[in-house]
Amino acid sequence: MGSSEIKEALRNCEFFEGLETSHIEKIASLCRVETYEAGEYVFRQGDFGEHIYVIAQGRIFLERSLDLGARTGSAVIGILGKGRVFGCWSTLLAEPHNLMASASSEKDSKVLAMKGSELREMMVSDMALGFRVLERLCFLLRDRIQGAYGAMERV
Repeated sequence: MGSSEIKEALRNCEFFEGLETSHIEKIASLCRVETYEAGEYVFRQGDFGEHIYVIAQGRIFLERSLDLGARTGSAVIGILGKGRVFGCWSTLLAEPHNLMASASSEKDSKVLAMKGSELREMMVSDMALGFRVLERLCFLLRDRIQGAYGAMERV
């Protein structure tokens, strides 16, 4: 993926939609392209999280392991496709965090990875960008929490 494809993926991402071109260009400079084969994990529940990911191609399963005493297992809490974002949100708050779900590639996928701490620095130095990103984050987290609760109720 070239620079123009990275910027296009960011422009079409639910998390960065509506941002100014100059902001997209700055954020693109933080991104590196990662490729995952079907079944390969991007990260596992319990790993230390540092990155936020944007799906450029493919599909990612978010899965939460559950231990309910006599019952253990896992539940898919999200199926994310092109333009969706996932990862360690707490890095935007400068908080270390262990990931609460696993992410695996359902089919061959390309994702853009960026360090949350670097995006945070950008947000702090440009308050308009920071506000817009945090506003989008609130909506995304609301949707993810609702999806996770729904998935766990079906277990």
